[in-house]
Amino acid sequence: TESKYHRRGENLKTGSTELGSAVTESSLTAVLSASTSVKKSIALSSESRKAVAKQAKVTEEERRAQIDGRHKYLISRLADGIDLSEQQVEEAIISDDKFQLIEQFFVPSGLKKLLFFYQDVLQQKSNASLRSDASMNSLPQKKLFITTGSTENFTGACAFFLRTSDEVITASNVSQKVNFGMFDCPNGNTLQGLEYLLSQIMIPALKSQQNWGAVKEGLKNSQIQDFLYAVDKFVGTLSSSRQNIEDKIQLTKVDIDIYVSNLQNPSDYITAG
Repeated sequence: TESKYHRRGENLKTGSTELGSAVTESSLTAVLSASTSVKKSIALSSESRKAVAKQAKVTEEERRAQIDGRHKYLISRLADGIDLSEQQVEEAIISDDKFQLIEQFFVPSGLKKLLFFYQDVLQQKSNASLRSDASMNSLPQKKLFITTGSTENFTGACAFFLRTSDEVITASNVSQKVNFGMFDCPNGNTLQGLEYLLSQIMIPALKSQQNWGAVKEGLKNSQIQDFLYAVDKFVGTLSSSRQNIEDKIQLTKVDIDIYVSNLQNPSDYITAG
């Protein structure tokens, strides 16, 4: 009997050892397989980024080849207004996802306006994409980009081009058919920037305007006077709105716990009231 139990114990030990060895080997295989998958994923991710970067470079060069006198006019105005070099502006434009808006602005009866924002945006560090805490590696940097004005918050400077005609914009007429302007948004205050643009730039320019097209009397015309009065009134409304926002009442936060913690019965509530 002892001999039988002894042999059975040896069998159990042998089976346990084989099972442990199998589990260890299986776990090791799983770890190696997972490690290999991660390496393949990183390699594929790296290859994908290289492919995307290569395609982006090809697109930029194609766009650079399309640049003509019209684009150069826009680039020169932007460089003067934002205090960037023309080369910096050109690089920003050809790498912009909304580059096609420029072409849509040039065509007959095209877009009435073309907007550019120059402001701080979050830019990721080059190695941030490989880390799980990539969001922590984002830093605000100044960037010039094309916008429709409806998808990004306006916090910096806005440069705008307005077309004065539905005619096709060409290299020979771009300076006559397109107006350029800028306004800033100091500390995120859009009303202040718009008020300054109208009161200090637009209205003085309008009041000094001598040629009003078909209106021969110019500033003496009653319609022109009504128009200028309406613009002045609008600027006054902007100013009032801005001041109301800046001087808005700030209610002090009150800790009511000290008042309600000792209320036990209706008479206490009456006294507190």
